[in-house]
Amino acid sequence: MRGDGRTVTSKAFALLSAFESGPNAQSLSDLAEHAGLPLPTAHRLVRELVEWGALERDEQGRYTVGLRLWEVAQNAGRHLRDTARPYLQDLFSLTHETAHIAIRDGDEALYIDRIYGSTRVPRASRVGGRLPLHATAVGKVLLAYEEEWVRAAYLDHRLEAATRHTHVNPGRLAAELRRVRDEGYATTQEEVRAGSCSIAVPVRIEPHPAAIGLVMLSSDGSTMTRHLPALRGIARRIEAAAVRPQPSLARIPRRPGRGRS
Repeated sequence: MRGDGRTVTSKAFALLSAFESGPNAQSLSDLAEHAGLPLPTAHRLVRELVEWGALERDEQGRYTVGLRLWEVAQNAGRHLRDTARPYLQDLFSLTHETAHIAIRDGDEALYIDRIYGSTRVPRASRVGGRLPLHATAVGKVLLAYEEEWVRAAYLDHRLEAATRHTHVNPGRLAAELRRVRDEGYATTQEEVRAGSCSIAVPVRIEPHPAAIGLVMLSSDGSTMTRHLPALRGIARRIEAAAVRPQPSLARIPRRPGRGRS
């Protein structure tokens, strides 16, 4: 039997997907194994990806994500990131804690932007990174404000425990999500990384509802709700900025004395 029925494009995507959760630098054999491809096929496709700039080859012969692919990826979520960035900076200035914004992508929270605080907190993700919805405060907010069938489908699957504190009981998690909708915010305490806690609120924008949150040391968990006024205020500002019409040059009136008489 010739081939496995996959297109060349799907094979190339399979090679690139190795970098989603794998090491930053990988050998050709690692990439071929991840993609389920014969070594000669992987070699040919990887060579083309290197020529285009999607991958780069280091001195040890390993492959990393190329700068061109990184540049293209920066456009993903750019409008939301550009809109939210100044307000996320305000949130950091007001709280001095690590601040981030995320959207739901499938069954994960996708982090669009993040500003790191001065306190060294155990890091669970990065910009462009993903975490399970049920283990993060932003993820719980995103899940809580989704349609009922989305929550039901999510809770119907096995929930992985990142730490011994992760809430993985479907019934208890469903009750927690109801509280999140009632109270307007979610919290976690060492559910994704030991030593850290988080708090988040919804940002109601279209087409992708978002959540903004703060991450801090778990020792500050008992007082993190003090940041709710700042979080909610910033969320409202992002919502307003996301729907605010941008001025058109054609509509800006000409200043007196600047045109011809």
